[in-house]
This record gives sequence, C-alpha cells and structure tokens, in this order.
Amino acid sequence: MANKKYSLIIFDWDGTLMDSSAYITACMQSAIAEFKAEPRSDIQVREIIGLSLEEAVHTLYPDADDFFIDNIIRLFRIQFMSTDRKPSPLFEGAEEMLEILTQRGYDLAIATGKSRQGLNKVLSETGLEHYFPVTRCADEAFSKPHPQMLQEVLIDHDLKVECALMIGDTDYDIHMANNAKMDSLAVSFGAHDLPRLLRANPLGVVNTLIEIPSWLKNYE
Repeated sequence: MANKKYSLIIFDWDGTLMDSSAYITACMQSAIAEFKAEPRSDIQVREIIGLSLEEAVHTLYPDADDFFIDNIIRLFRIQFMSTDRKPSPLFEGAEEMLEILTQRGYDLAIATGKSRQGLNKVLSETGLEHYFPVTRCADEAFSKPHPQMLQEVLIDHDLKVECALMIGDTDYDIHMANNAKMDSLAVSFGAHDLPRLLRANPLGVVNTLIEIPSWLKNYE
C-alpha cells in the first residue's frame, strides 16, 4: 500500500471515537446551574461540543465577560474531572478500527477541542495512548475551525497536507480541515446532524467507525 493517498489519519475525539456528548452536556449544564447563569437547552449545549471551552462558553453567552467565562470553565472542569464518574464509552468498533488502520500502515493522530488534561485522562482510561503518538488540544492552539492544530500535526509528521485526512463529527472539524486545505470524512452519529455536516462539504460520510477502513480502500 505504498501508493495509498493518505498516510496520516487525524481524528477528533468527543463524538467521533468516544460517545461522550451526553456527559459533556451534563457537565456544562451543571456548571451553568451552579453559577446561576441564564439556562441553555441541551440542544444548544450539544451544538458547541468540539470547540475549545472558552469558545464554547462564548458561543453560548456572546456577551459574557472574562469573569463569567473563567468561572463556567472552572466549574465545568471540576465536574468533568470528577474521579467518581463512570468513563464515557468508546463508540462500537473504535479500537478494532484503530488496530486495522495501524496494521495497514496508517499513522494516527488526534486534533480535539478537549484540554490537554482532559485528553490525557480519557486516553489513559481507554488505554488507547499507543495509537496516537501525536495529539493536539484546544488549549495548545486556536480553537476549531482554525487550522492550527492540523498544521502542527502535519509539521510533527513532516507531511504535506494532501497526505492527511481529518475525521470528525461536527462541522467545526470539517471546516477546520477545509481551512487547512485538507480532505475530511464525517461520521454521522456525533454532535452535529447529517444536513449540517453535509453543508460543510466533507469528502464523504460514514455511519459507523468500522466502515472507515473500507472507505479508505477507495484511496489505496
């Protein structure tokens, strides 16, 4: 497979590999309630999954000042990092899919809206660290859809943009790839619905993770 189009596959995390949207929504709702902020619906909160925390809170509360944003983020992190919670599950077929891609010679990376602390925690909980030697988080770069995370992953791998594919569940992921001039693949089971994903013009859409290796065969 020396002639395959892509040598690097970059994944989003929440809503793409891990079924964490409900937990993230609950943590944000808890932070909003504790701070006694104006309520937001679960649908509104779900829509901001994938952004950095600062950008997410600003999207929910456009007129919020730094004090408000900092406190919502602080309360969210307390909830999210709670040690007595049950970890969110991976989507069905996630580890099998990653193993297949690794066996077929793909390099794997992550570009996520999570913080470094949050990503390290879930990678440790799931035991998937070894699949992702290169990762980028929203507190290390500009938030999606800015292309900085993807650009830095490419630099770490010493690859041109046409050699990489971004996979994610939100239009933030697809627009980030578009802004980097990178191809993208959407998954239909995450935070954003299919019409919204399609408006961002991904190269394709899959309905399950285990479809990804078969989809990639078209480019090998």
